[in-house]
Amino acid sequence: MANSNDVYQPIVGELKRNWGWILGLGILFLFLGCIGLGMVVGLTLVSMYFFGALLIVSGITHVIDVFKHKEWKGIIWQALIAVLYIAAGCLVFYDPFLASTLITGILASVLIVIGFTRIIMALVLRDSKGWGWLLLAGITAIILGVLILAQWPISGLWVIGLFIAIEMIVNGWTYIFIALSLRSSQS
Repeated sequence: MANSNDVYQPIVGELKRNWGWILGLGILFLFLGCIGLGMVVGLTLVSMYFFGALLIVSGITHVIDVFKHKEWKGIIWQALIAVLYIAAGCLVFYDPFLASTLITGILASVLIVIGFTRIIMALVLRDSKGWGWLLLAGITAIILGVLILAQWPISGLWVIGLFIAIEMIVNGWTYIFIALSLRSSQS
């Protein structure tokens, strides 16, 4: 039986040879994320247009599916789903700021629920090592959700863009550290 390290060896070797590309990608993500921090409202708007386009494309694929499977019993429901996807996508295109405001409100509420769930889980796992980190994660999620809701609906203009920018920055640093690690392990 092959060792798991043997299975990944060709992939790791390829990554080591191309560490420069990974570094470049990391720097690009970091750069774009920093630019995104300076224009979170614009980034939110662009992400909503992208989301609307995804909804419309999904609706169109459902319409195609309706015409391909005319004999299917669920065709009426599939057609309804197609119409709902397309209508939702059109609404997002019509008023992307309303869409981002609603999504932000839902996101903040979900963060609060997740926070309470993590706190309950941490208290149940009190005897386990590291339960405090779970408790901290729960408290952090609640605080974040409350901060977002406290500024809602205005937070709908910037929260999504801020989250995207932060994710790009974290992703950029991750790629940079991976590339530097690959370069140093090349010898």
